[in-house]
This record gives sequence, C-alpha cells and structure tokens, in this order.
Amino acid sequence: MRYQICVSGAATGDSVMASKDLAFRLGQEIVRQGKILTTGATVGLPHYAALGAVSVKGRTGLSIGFSPASSFRQHVNTYKLPFKPFDYINFTGMSYVGRDTHLVLSSDAVITVGGRMGSLHELATALESRKVCGVLLGSMALADYVPTLLQNVEAPGTKDIIYDNNPERLVRKVIARLDEKNADFIAPRDDDHLSEKRAGNG
Repeated sequence: MRYQICVSGAATGDSVMASKDLAFRLGQEIVRQGKILTTGATVGLPHYAALGAVSVKGRTGLSIGFSPASSFRQHVNTYKLPFKPFDYINFTGMSYVGRDTHLVLSSDAVITVGGRMGSLHELATALESRKVCGVLLGSMALADYVPTLLQNVEAPGTKDIIYDNNPERLVRKVIARLDEKNADFIAPRDDDHLSEKRAGNG
C-alpha cells in the first residue's frame, strides 16, 4: 500500500544541525520504498527529510507538504517557508497548530526525529489517533526524551511505539507495522501499490 508517512521534527534548535543527515536519510528511505513523505512544509529537520525524498533518482514515492498558510503567497511571504522540495503543497490555512493536526490525521504513520514542542504536539496527536509511531533515537531533543516521558505519562499506544537509531531500518519497521495493521484491506487488482487481502470495516 502507498502509505503516507510523516516525518516530524524540529524547525530550529541544536537538533537540526546535529540530526539533519538522519532526517535526510529518513526522507530518502520513505520514497525509496515507494511511499509518500508528508511534512509540515517547514524549515529544519522536516525540510531535510523533504530534500532527501526528492534527491532519490527514479523515485516512485512523493514529497507532500502541509502548510500552515492558506495560499502560496502567504506560505512564502508571511510564513517564509520553503516550497521547492515538494511534489505538492496542501495549503491548509489552519496556522501551525491546526496544520499539525491535519498533517498527522492525513498520515498513516509519524516518525519523530529530534523535535521541540510542535513535534510533541504531533506525537501526542498521533498516539491519541492510534497512528503507527516511530522514534529515531540518537537524534537529540524530544526523540531521545520520548522513552522517559512516556514512562511517566499514561497515553494510548505507547507500548507500540517503534524505536530505532538507524533511519533506514526504522522506516522499514514502520512500513512492516503498517502492513500488519492493514492486512485485512482489499485492494483494486489494477493498483500495484495495494495488497489484495480482504477488507475490514475501515
């Protein structure tokens, strides 16, 4: 199935420079696997993930950005956000907090790399929405604090979070979990991206 996998991470801060290569590799691996990368169409680690995605030659996966702006003009002039490493930008018009929620709910899985308060909001939304969640350990900031945080905060799905310190391996684990979650989905036989197993109720 052509899953939409969100890479969530810090726009600024120490973890950006320290983990930009890790984010780049996450984006590469997602599209290399033929999946769709989703990000907040912002700067920092999500931007490096998007750059990684579009760097893959002969890619079948896509890079889609979810902007807090309501138009391309506002995206560039008001928010001063990048626009080049995307195949498509969804201009949500929902500002940052609304954009975060829309981004997560539109994705099948969320992978946290580095991260600050916005990434924590996206992770919390993903857990509450029962999304498949991955955390890239060793990428600093929020990502490295998640295991400790969730030992002390009761939240749904915390036992199912996938942890790894290797970007490529983490992406493959997330995809494998998504395959398990969607094993009952019946697909049109003329779509190579979908499985042919029987559908459930959703």
